[in-house]
Amino acid sequence: MIEIAGILLLVQGVGGFVNRVAGSTSESWFVQLHTLPSAWHIPASVAMAALGAVLAWVGAERRKKVRE
Repeated sequence: MIEIAGILLLVQGVGGFVNRVAGSTSESWFVQLHTLPSAWHIPASVAMAALGAVLAWVGAERRKKVRE
């Protein structure tokens, strides 16, 4: 379950970051771009991607320990 949340956060973060850096003004499905002021889009996207990567890694490590 933690891995799934991590992957979702990672996708949302990276996607939102790429969307803003590319200068896209079209409607997107990235949550932080709809809920936060535009000055916060890039920092929030980076934070979401980092948190997602950590959660996915922690989930994978837990799964490895359970299998052993």
